[in-house]
Amino acid sequence: MRMHIPVLQKEVLQYLDPKPNENFIDCTIGEGGHTLAILEKTSPEGKVLGIEVDPELIKNFKFQDRVILVNDSYINLKKIVEKHNFWPVEGILFDLGMSSWHLEKSGRGFSFKREESLDMRYSKNAKLTAGEIVNKWPEKEIEQILKEYGEERFAKRISKRVIDIRRKKPITTTFQLIEIIRNSVPKWYCHQRLHFATKTFLALRITVNRELENLKKGLGEALEILKPGGRIVIISFHSLEDRIVKNFFRENSSYFKTLTKKPIRPTITEIKLNPRSRSAKLRAAIRI
Repeated sequence: MRMHIPVLQKEVLQYLDPKPNENFIDCTIGEGGHTLAILEKTSPEGKVLGIEVDPELIKNFKFQDRVILVNDSYINLKKIVEKHNFWPVEGILFDLGMSSWHLEKSGRGFSFKREESLDMRYSKNAKLTAGEIVNKWPEKEIEQILKEYGEERFAKRISKRVIDIRRKKPITTTFQLIEIIRNSVPKWYCHQRLHFATKTFLALRITVNRELENLKKGLGEALEILKPGGRIVIISFHSLEDRIVKNFFRENSSYFKTLTKKPIRPTITEIKLNPRSRSAKLRAAIRI
């Protein structure tokens, strides 16, 4: 089985606090790192219900029999739990980061380091692709998602150039899009620590996969199935996700006691070992 470095693993275990024979849900099992760590703590009888929206990612998994693996989205959390009669739920984990496999091996245009088609879907069952957005959406709508989801300061310039270029020929690859962004922004913007295409790619990915709407729905479902005394841990990777999580705990303070006053960040050591963890923020709460 593929192995990767799960983000904030020590902290996930600290706040989920798994004990022998307890049941946990990993809503975004990804490459399985967090699930393996939870299984160790919950032996001999504890189970993990692992959910993953992308069937490609989990088709080669060989977990022991204490894992129930489901190819679905966590927006259907309650239905999934009922279908598999997975009670009681002692803890729930959402790791909202993109898997390394999606960036490096999926061929779906998530990375600006590879020339790939502009797809960006986590699940091939989804209809909307990044290519459809850049080639068919109106300029104002493209500008809006770059502003809102990417927090991209040059959204207007980029969306205008996208329209100009697509009139001449379709925009089909990541490298084509990167070139458009490069030619839309000031020179100095291309020499920042953050790659100049990061925010545009983020905005497209969030839109294609309905990430923010799905997170709100998934958290609502988690509230319904978590037993009193159960814990929920959420790792987010950008400010929009973190805001949703923070507001969710605040709005449901009669159901949750927050365990993290401020979000937990990775240590410098972890960031050195796993640079992708640098933007991670962990928030946790206990169901009351």
